[in-house]
Amino acid sequence: MRTIKFIIPIVAGLVLLNSCGKNGETTKPVRKNITETVFASGELVPENLYNLTAQSDGYLISLNFEEGDIVKTNDLLAVIENKTYDINSQSADMLLNIAKTNTLPDAPALKQIETNMQAAELKLNQDKQQAERYKKLYESNSVSKLEYENMLMAYENSKANYLSLKENYNQQKQLAEQQLIAQKSQSEVNKVLQSNNELRAVVGGKVYTRNKELGDFVRRGEIIATIGNPKDIYAKLSIDESSMSKINLNQKVQIELNTHKGDVSHARITEIYPSFDKQTQSFYCKAVFTDSLPLLISGTQLQANILTEEKENVLVIPRSYLDYGNLVNVKGEGKVKIETGIISTDWVEIKGGIDENTILILDKR
Repeated sequence: MRTIKFIIPIVAGLVLLNSCGKNGETTKPVRKNITETVFASGELVPENLYNLTAQSDGYLISLNFEEGDIVKTNDLLAVIENKTYDINSQSADMLLNIAKTNTLPDAPALKQIETNMQAAELKLNQDKQQAERYKKLYESNSVSKLEYENMLMAYENSKANYLSLKENYNQQKQLAEQQLIAQKSQSEVNKVLQSNNELRAVVGGKVYTRNKELGDFVRRGEIIATIGNPKDIYAKLSIDESSMSKINLNQKVQIELNTHKGDVSHARITEIYPSFDKQTQSFYCKAVFTDSLPLLISGTQLQANILTEEKENVLVIPRSYLDYGNLVNVKGEGKVKIETGIISTDWVEIKGGIDENTILILDKR
């Protein structure tokens, strides 16, 4: 089997009079393909990465995972001992049972009012009959008007007393029902607070870090562990604010992990985060890999070049020949201002001011 070797010409027509890179060497513009890139640093981040956070204060009395473990959604990972939540939950349940009892027909408060209502109703019926009898007696002049009016007044008082007790019964029943609703709500709230003692996996994944040990005292908000999807890892890139205007979705990215120098992986920009990090003075974007990675460890540091623009067969000069203000040193003419296009790490695109026959001199610095 024959081995075919390909030799790629670097630059055709490039003239270098001094190959040692000293000041005073000359060159001519040449045509080649040029790519503009934006440098970014970053790290590997698992998809759906989140922190398992303590929701209550207390001692860790159970830890059911180790770093590297694969956990499923809703798995119980840790238990915090918080006796206050337990006591409050028990008290709320007891008060809820009392509130339920107070709404029953034979509840003591309702039963007492009901007994008084029955007695008042009986007296009301008696006074009504007496009032009707006294009316007939008065009409037949058998009793005086005063006696008749006294009986009418007794009847009205009995009626008012009965209606008052009936209203009192309804109010007591309504109050008991309101207390039941309030106590049921409080009981549910306390159960939720009590459940905060149990830390469960919100989403299944791999445990990347375990920040606490069994017996540690934790406070609400402290991170117990970090969990993420081990199968989908992306690059979180930090972009300098001066270069952010050149970044767009779907741009290609060449990535080199710090642990694997020389190995280049390919990705593309899939998301540009909307916030600016004042601490690092950077923007962030997400790059999803389009080929395999040599390492799948969260937090691995990396260097990236984002391809922002590509042009073919354009006139270029080495970047070292370009001076401040887009000036170049032309042989026989001195400083000449040129119009530039893409500027890469090594090359500068020439749009005007010089041509392929112009001889440039490298200035002394």
